[in-house]
Amino acid sequence: MKHILVTGGNGQLGRSLRQRTGNLENFRFTFVDLADLNLTDAALTRQYFLDVRPDYVINCAAYTAVDKAESDSDSCFSANAGIPALLSSLSDGMHFRLLHLSTDYVYNGNLPFPHTEEEIPSPGSVYGKSKYAGEQALARNKYALIIRTSWLYSEFGNNFLATMLRLGSEKKEIGVVYDQTGTPTYAGDLADALLSIVAFSERHDFVPGVFNYANEGVCSWYDFATEIMCLAGKACKVIPIRTADYPLPALRPVYSVMDKSAIRKTFQLAIPYWKDSLRTVIDNLQKKEEI
Repeated sequence: MKHILVTGGNGQLGRSLRQRTGNLENFRFTFVDLADLNLTDAALTRQYFLDVRPDYVINCAAYTAVDKAESDSDSCFSANAGIPALLSSLSDGMHFRLLHLSTDYVYNGNLPFPHTEEEIPSPGSVYGKSKYAGEQALARNKYALIIRTSWLYSEFGNNFLATMLRLGSEKKEIGVVYDQTGTPTYAGDLADALLSIVAFSERHDFVPGVFNYANEGVCSWYDFATEIMCLAGKACKVIPIRTADYPLPALRPVYSVMDKSAIRKTFQLAIPYWKDSLRTVIDNLQKKEEI
């Protein structure tokens, strides 16, 4: 039985993968997080990998505090660049397949059309620069596949959906920016895609490289928030505001819509529409009476 090791196992993508371990036959899974394994400790990590001998590694471990990163660049780069570099070295020697998660923040966001994988990244934030540095550490690794994703949310942890649901219960109205455009990505759909890529790799050859993945469709953060309030039955009114009216330390991409044609074609994936996935998540939360 082959072995998949998932790092960042307690994050929202890691927890989404935990729910789906039964979807992939003939594989066993191990989930680790910082409390189990400090991936910034090279000697400790190398010995751990020699002990467990994974066939695939799905690297969900990352520093994701986008605004804090502007004043904490050392920690950000240690996680987002240092960990991929170490995993790249290990996969070179041990020949496990590495699926690494990156971000739309590597794009500059100033182009008015969907970003493709061939575009030269030009990140504008410390977080984006650290994630691109992580990609560069994997760029020439024939065992590494990089997936850039955007606006990740799920039933788990802190994310935009959770924040909107909380504010929707506490406030009569909130302001949300309307001049940043992208696509929400349900972590459950991304988890399904990752496991489909592993299954594809078992049937065919492993395909290294960089791929974009998000749900289908396009919206602003204002549109996303409005749809959340509508589907969740919240009376809170969403007011459109400009980015300039809500300044934050880290620069956000203005337009981060990504072209997903490469990942669809290469791995024969069907990608759900963002509103359909959002409805699924809210239904799941309502069944758990978490809203």
